[in-house]
Amino acid sequence: MRNKKKTVQYMFNEIIFLGPMFAAFLMVKFIPLIMSAVYSFSDWNGISSGMSFNGLVNYRKLLADSQYWYSMGFTMKFAIVSVILANLLGFVLANILTMQVPGRNILRAVFYIPNTLGGLVLGFIWRFIFLYAFGYLAEAVGLSFMKIAWFNTSISSFWAMVIVQVWVLSGYLMLLYIAGIVQIPGDMVEAARIDGAGLAAVMTKVKIPFLMTTFTRCIFLSFLTCMRVYDINLALTAGNPFRSSESVTMNIYGTAFTGSEMAYGCSKALIFIVIVVVLSSLQVYLTSKSEVEA
Repeated sequence: MRNKKKTVQYMFNEIIFLGPMFAAFLMVKFIPLIMSAVYSFSDWNGISSGMSFNGLVNYRKLLADSQYWYSMGFTMKFAIVSVILANLLGFVLANILTMQVPGRNILRAVFYIPNTLGGLVLGFIWRFIFLYAFGYLAEAVGLSFMKIAWFNTSISSFWAMVIVQVWVLSGYLMLLYIAGIVQIPGDMVEAARIDGAGLAAVMTKVKIPFLMTTFTRCIFLSFLTCMRVYDINLALTAGNPFRSSESVTMNIYGTAFTGSEMAYGCSKALIFIVIVVVLSSLQVYLTSKSEVEA
C-alpha cells in the first residue's frame, strides 16, 4: 500500500514538473510540425479559410526551384565555415582562459556577452561597423582591404555573415569547452608532461581524446545554430545583392509570408528539416565513433 502511494506521488510530481514543458512542446513544436506536413500537400495561401489538397504538386515545384536550392547551398557553406572557425576559436579561447591568466573570469564574461544580445541588434551593429567603422579604421592605419564594399558582392556578404556568426558563437562554445577542460584529470596531464610530452603531445594525446564528447556537442549545437540563421542574415545583408546571400530560412519565410504561398513554404520547411536532421545525425554518429575509439 505504501509503495503504491509512493508510485502515485512520483507520477503526480512528474506531471507537475514535466507537464507544462510537455504541453509547451506539443503546442509550439509538435502540433505546428504536423500541421505544416498537412498544409504542404495543399494549395493554402495562409490567408483564405478554405484549401484543397493537391498531392505532390508543391514538392514537384520545389525540385525545380533554383533559388531555394541556391539558398540551401549557401546556408550549408556558411554553416560549415562558421562551425569550423567558431569551434576552433572557442577551443583556443577555452585553453587560454583555463590557464592562470589575470582577469580570466572577466575575459570569459566579455567573450560571452554577444550571446546575450539579439541577432537583429548584432546584425545592425555589425552592419554599421562594416559600412563605416572599418572605413575609418582603414584610413587611420592604412589597411585598404578593410575598406571594401562588404555588401556589394555575394562573396564579401558571405564573409561578413561568417565574421559575425563566429564572433557570436565562439564565446558560447568557449564556455562549453572550458567545462570539458576542467573535467580532465590533472594528474594525467602532469604525468604526460613528466614523461616528456610537449604542449602539442599533451593536446593531441590527452586533452582532445577526453574532449571528444564536448566536441560532439559543440559541433552539433553550432551546426544547428548556423543552419537556421535568419535574424543576423536579415539585419546584415537582407539576402542582397540580388538574393545571393539569402539563407534558406529567409527563403522559406519569404515564400510563406511575403509571397502568400503558405503551403509551398511548408513543403520547403519540411525538406529543410529532413536535410538538417540527416546531416546532424551523421555528424553525431561520426564524432561519437571517435569518442568510443578514444
